[in-house]
Amino acid sequence: MTAEHVPQPPVDDLLTEEATRLRLAVGRLNRRIRIDGGDSLPPLQLSALSTVALHGPLRLSELARREAVTAPTMSRVLGSLDEQGLVVRTSDPQDARGVLITLSDKGRAQLTEIRTHRTALVARRLGRLDAAQREVIRAALPAIEALLEDED
Repeated sequence: MTAEHVPQPPVDDLLTEEATRLRLAVGRLNRRIRIDGGDSLPPLQLSALSTVALHGPLRLSELARREAVTAPTMSRVLGSLDEQGLVVRTSDPQDARGVLITLSDKGRAQLTEIRTHRTALVARRLGRLDAAQREVIRAALPAIEALLEDED
């Protein structure tokens, strides 16, 4: 039986509504942060830098897998990051044909700057909420973070 023919458990209307609202709110907030942030890096380049910072050093194939893109796409992304001096390519000590990707000092600094700026944007938006609304968000954070646990 293919995945599309596997019976799915019924989803109640309330759960569907909650999922829709959460998806729209998170998506719109993320888009607003990207727009207001005026980031100097396209989303995939920024994501690749973040992944290398968290999991590096990584081979191109592993980075492509983690970013869910093809190796040729990741090769182009890394080429651009390399041209900007944001990553460093070094020989893989376990495979002379392989290359490991790490952040350069400039890449680490730029990633820190972008994260700091984005955090300030979110903090400003949180500051517009009253204390009760902020407490609701604070209480919901563990559950929202748990939504991500199956990824990686």
